[in-house]
Amino acid sequence: RTDFSFDLEIRLGAGAFVCGEETALLASIEGKRGEPKPKPPFPAQSGLWGKPTVINNVETFANVPAIIRNGWKWFSSIGTEKSKGTKVFALAGKIVNNGLIEVPMGTNLGEVIFDVGGGVPGGKKFKAAQTGGPSGGCIPAQHLNVPIDYESLSELGTIMGSGGLVIMDEDTCMVDLAKFFLDFIKDESCGKCTACRSGTARMLEILDRITKGEGREGDIELLEELGQSIKDSALCGLGQSAPNPVLSTIRYFREEYEEHIKDKYCRASVCATMFHSSCHNSCPAGIDIPIYVDLIRQHKYVEAYRFIKRDNPLPLICGRVCHHPCEGKCNRAKIDDPIAIRNLKRFVADYAFEHGPLEETVPVIKKNIKVAVVGSGPAGLTCAYYLAKKGYQVTIFEEQSIAGGMLASVIPEYRLPKAKLQAEIDTIKALGVEIRTNCGVGVDKDITLERLKKDGYKAIFLAVGAQLEYKLNLPGEDLEGVVSGLSFLTSINLGPVPNLTGKKVVVIGGGNVAIDAARCALRVGAQEVHIVYRRAKEDMPAMREEVQEAENEGIIIHTHLNYKNIIGENGKVKALECIRMRGGNFDMSGRRKAIPIEGSEITMPVDMVIVAIGQTLKRGFLKGTGVQVVEPGRIEVEPGTYLTSVEGIFSAGDAITGPKTVVEAIKGGKEAAANIDRYLGGDGDIIPKIHVERKLSGEIMEKEQPRYQMSVLPLENRLDGFTEVELGYTEEEAVKEACRCLRCDVKK
Repeated sequence: RTDFSFDLEIRLGAGAFVCGEETALLASIEGKRGEPKPKPPFPAQSGLWGKPTVINNVETFANVPAIIRNGWKWFSSIGTEKSKGTKVFALAGKIVNNGLIEVPMGTNLGEVIFDVGGGVPGGKKFKAAQTGGPSGGCIPAQHLNVPIDYESLSELGTIMGSGGLVIMDEDTCMVDLAKFFLDFIKDESCGKCTACRSGTARMLEILDRITKGEGREGDIELLEELGQSIKDSALCGLGQSAPNPVLSTIRYFREEYEEHIKDKYCRASVCATMFHSSCHNSCPAGIDIPIYVDLIRQHKYVEAYRFIKRDNPLPLICGRVCHHPCEGKCNRAKIDDPIAIRNLKRFVADYAFEHGPLEETVPVIKKNIKVAVVGSGPAGLTCAYYLAKKGYQVTIFEEQSIAGGMLASVIPEYRLPKAKLQAEIDTIKALGVEIRTNCGVGVDKDITLERLKKDGYKAIFLAVGAQLEYKLNLPGEDLEGVVSGLSFLTSINLGPVPNLTGKKVVVIGGGNVAIDAARCALRVGAQEVHIVYRRAKEDMPAMREEVQEAENEGIIIHTHLNYKNIIGENGKVKALECIRMRGGNFDMSGRRKAIPIEGSEITMPVDMVIVAIGQTLKRGFLKGTGVQVVEPGRIEVEPGTYLTSVEGIFSAGDAITGPKTVVEAIKGGKEAAANIDRYLGGDGDIIPKIHVERKLSGEIMEKEQPRYQMSVLPLENRLDGFTEVELGYTEEEAVKEACRCLRCDVKK
């Protein structure tokens, strides 16, 4: 306590929220318009009401007593060499713990967001942080390790400002964000300089067009040119920093601007004029989800199935194994739970197949043009389907003994019954597509790419996936009992099925292959199954529901634990030495790097080690073909056309993206089919256009009603076989779930 005190008077000013220049702020306090005055006199000579005035922000004044009390050396000991002391931030946006925090200058941005702020809520991914208020700039995930100080932020194209720190997640559109901040700044411009007043208005006009789907080629470059011109010629700090939100979002998220302009696509499902509904917009296959959900509501199940199949030829499969990004964007989640879109797709597909054969319409006009598809996974099947519908003579060449690619050889039957897979494949064969199994293609095979061309195939589509697994590169990896995840799952699906009765199994990895392998090991008799994963559970790439079911079945997941050595005896694996991990700095994706904790080793006795740490392309079959492969193992294609470096050869799916999901492979196969059609002289319109009437068929349920949970096989009945775990909706459940849809696509 001291005798020091002062009066604080709060006034309603006449100016704007932000006065970019100090004399404008003084005028606002005096009740005048917040416009700057010529200097001299300076405020220190004649300021507020003609009196000497010191202007600083509250944080600066708050630091003064502590510096007086403890000395400048104490204050200088905190922070970095050039940015001394602490900084108060106002955490806001998509963050668990919002509010005011104080941290030393130089604290890493990631530490502030995840250690202090608690991270991003709802399992969403961190996307960017906006510093410095409306005229600051954004910092993307790849720069989470940046120390928060004046110099580092300046290098990234942003400012410290007064300490505003707004966190954005994957649901934030960076183009719309730039427009939001620029709209605010435009109204705050005092008008003293034309660059700020008129320049920001012009930039806002361009951004508004882009977010409405009216962007044009050259808009990005024009925004950059205008932004730099304003920074160089504006007279005050507000004007000089006004373009920052636009320039920084272009710098780090240019691809989002390009998608808005070229593809009329907003990946965050924010710019509503570009799409009918957020679920439709986020579906890689492009299914108009509200329409088929409404058809279910009307009990028109077969019609719903046919509507889905226009955009996705594999609804039986996707109704079971799709990673359903549509549900992550569902607006119903703001009330209770997202619509169970995948479950509804499964219901109509099952219903349609159970109530009679659904014969595909064979094209009336058949083209005398042959197309070869190498690989019968989801990308290959999809491409073949659409090309056959256009009348092409399509032959699929499959190396394995059965069709389906990894759908058949890797995904376990308890998730995707083989009868369902075959039924879906049969609908594609009904179009006249020929599938040749035990027929690999490559330089080391009987059939080469050159041979296919000589045999009259006018286009070749490579849908070979990513089937080469990464190795641990440890001594002992060749011991008996150490197997790869894909080879283990292939033996489960195609034989010979291993007998693990009474065995202890450890699976290394955190993706869907690892989870599938672990759950399969239990079903072939393993006494104990453990999963070793080096990061936190929320970082596991596997689908959340699959991780949960694995734990329900008794699988033990060890997080922050990594492999170190494989220990063998008499040629067989005996134990796995592991080491505990801690979170370190952040990687380019925004996840913490896993750092070993010295001296924390543990040894796990094992009978089998299953390695599932990722896959890449088997590139050997392309040797000498001229088809270019880029690291870390992906076929290089021309953006937008899927054409490889060799004329007439196309590729899509995991072969060009690395391991992704079934529905993303379907997207690639469909888009490649359209481009192959154009290449062969067609119009590229592989899906006949229809008129979709958007109207309500019933009352919208706005009151809380959680989603209807699908019945599952009881735990006691699961582990003695591969019976499907998820049992599907009844008709009553499907209709009730469909009635929860808010029909976001109906705008009027």
